[in-house]
Formats: sequence, structure tokens, C-alpha cells
Amino acid sequence: MSDQFEAIVLGGGPGGYVCAIRLAQLGVKTVCIEEEEYGGICLNWGCIPSKALIANAHFYSKAQTMGALGIEIGSISVQPEKMQDWKDGIVKKLTGGVRGLLKSNGAEILEGRGKVVAKNVVEVTEKNGGKRRITATKAIVIATGSATIQVPGFEFDGTHVIGAREAVSLRKIPKRLCVIGGGVIGLELGMVYQAFGAELTVVELTPSLLPGIDPDCVKVVERSLTKHGGKVLKNTRAEKVEKKSDGTVVVHVSTGGKNETVECDQVLVAVGMKPRAKGLGLEELGVQIDPRGFVMTNELCQTNVEGIYAIGDVSGPPMLAHKASKEGEVAAEVIAGHRAAKDWNTVPGIVFTHPEIASAGYTEEQAKEKGFSLKIGKFPFAALGRAMSIAETDGFVKVITDAKTLRILGVHIVGPSASDLISEACLAVEMVATAEDMALTIHPHPTLGEALMEASAAALGQAIHMVNR
Repeated sequence: MSDQFEAIVLGGGPGGYVCAIRLAQLGVKTVCIEEEEYGGICLNWGCIPSKALIANAHFYSKAQTMGALGIEIGSISVQPEKMQDWKDGIVKKLTGGVRGLLKSNGAEILEGRGKVVAKNVVEVTEKNGGKRRITATKAIVIATGSATIQVPGFEFDGTHVIGAREAVSLRKIPKRLCVIGGGVIGLELGMVYQAFGAELTVVELTPSLLPGIDPDCVKVVERSLTKHGGKVLKNTRAEKVEKKSDGTVVVHVSTGGKNETVECDQVLVAVGMKPRAKGLGLEELGVQIDPRGFVMTNELCQTNVEGIYAIGDVSGPPMLAHKASKEGEVAAEVIAGHRAAKDWNTVPGIVFTHPEIASAGYTEEQAKEKGFSLKIGKFPFAALGRAMSIAETDGFVKVITDAKTLRILGVHIVGPSASDLISEACLAVEMVATAEDMALTIHPHPTLGEALMEASAAALGQAIHMVNR
């Protein structure tokens, strides 16, 4: 391998590998450095493995209720070892695919931990312990992602106290699971194991689960969680964990000045992620890092130091794989001399709970803070023929519009296939579409997508299959 490149990408996650591939496609000699496995957190122990388990949890839950629909299913059981082997096979196939895509597009791969030692030089500590220095004549892209936040007193031990990385690889279903943190990761994984039979308790420090997400959508998910026997402790602080000799784990919590305990078999700590910007040599070069630890960038993904770029989780929220990938493409285009920028109206967010939540654009609160007067249309899946026919009627579609122009400002969905339905909403927000545009667009029947059309019509006071208010 050469020691000189035009571009060096530090990190092989959904931001880094996409950036490296696009750079190579544009004729830029590129190397992508990764210290663990290509695909990053998302592919190895985040997005993909968790969604595989979530899909299985949904299938399992569905099978248990099919009798009411006239389909009797014999005894069913969860085989966690076999399920993990299946999930690991998916991950292995996809990580191999990423490596193949990098190579086939002409990007080189270098395994090891990189550190920027000059604004055009990266020192790589290879897996065998050896060190080498490589140079970049055009750019260095920081795409090192994020790491799990650990809570003092709740350090991971891999058995009783675990993080998301261990939670997607459990080969035994815990009888009692306590989740510290009622955010996206905690609820997604917590509800997986609840579906498989675990007694679930969620401890959340703030007044609401899923902070920052449409409160009406959150209520539907919380209702589902508690309906299936889960317990939610809000405004509650996890103080310490106590491990007993019989394998029981006791979580000490406090709420409203009172102390309580939660007995369980495993504790999943899921209080969020933090950027991986420290120890990369950036501070020594004068790269600006904000108080939260994020590398500061402009709309071109450039830092304040010429030739150094940052993309993905390390460069700021939202910490989402699809946002990282888009920034990877933007950075590559800019480095190659093309016109590109971070120019978008919305980055969609999805929570793969049961039911799912998906959002694009502003929430009601955000829209009001921006000074908009609102007209809101809401259509329940309980009134939709397709939702009834698949026996998944919990939830709704909410369309938030500017009362003056009827421009769609935000769409929030909680219910079946919300993760798939939200793409239409993203296009509507990006295209500055109005409620009339979506309401007048003929949607096929019978489909779940009709709920978007009906909710838009409701914002206009013209819904057909519900009473207009």
C-alpha cells in the first residue's frame, strides 16, 4: 500500500465508508481506516442487528394473537441461540459487502487506529502493533462516530450490567430486565425482550419517555409497553446497582425524594451516545470542538482547519446513520471540487418500538416556537381498512401545517410500518408541499399510505373517512 493519498477517511461507519466510496468514484485516491469492523456501530451492533431482533419480536408477538383472526398456531418458542446465529450471519454478510464495495470502487482499506499528527498526516497503529504514517494531499475526513455513555456506578460488566452492544447479542432471555434510560435505544431493545417474555422496567430521568419526540406518539408506545405488563418510572434517577450472590441485580432509584428498588436479572444502560473526538489529535491542531465534544463544521462539512472535514455523529446531532451517509456524500463532492452542501429541510427520525414512531419536520412545539400558527390534521389507523385487515390499528398519522399557507411543516406517524411511510412525508417537507398537494394526490387503496392523504385532508377540514373538527 502507498503511504500517500489524496484523501484519508478516518472511520469506516455509515458516514466514513460512504464518503470513501464516493471519493473513489469521483477519481480521488482514497484510503479508509477502521479500527474495528467496517460498517461501524450501525451495521455491527446498532441499526441492523437490533432491527433483526425487533422483526423477530414482532413476528413472535403476532403469532401469539393470530387465533383471533382464525389462524391457530401450535406451540411457539424463542430460541435465542439460533436467533443470534441468524442475526450474526446478516451482519457478517453486510460487513463483507461494505469491504467489497470499498475495494470495487477503488478505495483502499487500512485496519488500525488512526490519529491526526499534522493537518495532512495520519499515524496508524495497526492491529499487529506496528505504526505507519500516511499523508493526504487534499483532505482528511473525521468519521469516528460515537460511543456509548457510561453512568458512574453502572459500569458495564458484560453480564449483569450491559450496554446496547451486549444487548443485541444476548443468548439467553432475561426473566426481568431493567432499562436505565427511556430513549430510543432503551425502548427499542427493552420492548424486544419484553416481547420475548422478559418483565420490563424502564427508569427515565425526565418527565417523559423518548424526549424530543411528538408527545402524542409517545403516549401510544407507552400505553403498549404498560399494556403488556411493563413498568415505567419517570422523573426517576438510577442511583446505584447492587449485585447479589444469587445472581439477582438490585437497582436503587430515587423519585420525589423517595428511594425505591427494582429487582432484575440484567440492567441495560441506554442513556445515549457521545462523540468520539478525543484522542484523535484534533485539539493539538486547533480544530474547534464544542462543549459537548462535537467537532464543529460548516455547511460544507469543513472544520476551521483547512483540509480537515468531519461528518456523522462526531460532527453533531442528529446522531443518525442516514444523516452520516448524506454528509459523507457531501464531503466527498466538496473535496472533489463539486458544488455540494448540507442543504436539506429535514432529517427523518424513526423509533423501532412496537408500534413504530417516525417523524419528519417540526413537532407542534417546534413549529410554535418558530412563530407559526398551525392547522393540524390527524387520522387514526383504527379508521383505516388496511390497518384493520392486518390487525394493527394502534396509532395515527399527524400532519402539521402552516395555517396561512397550508405548507406541510411536519409529519408524525405512530403505527404499523411508520418507518416506511415516513419517506413520503420527507419528500413533502423537502418539496415545500402543502396539505392540499398531499390530499389531492391519489393514494392506492387499500394501503396504510392512505392515512397520510386522509390526515392532510383533515388539516383542510375535508377528510372523508372521519368526522372533521
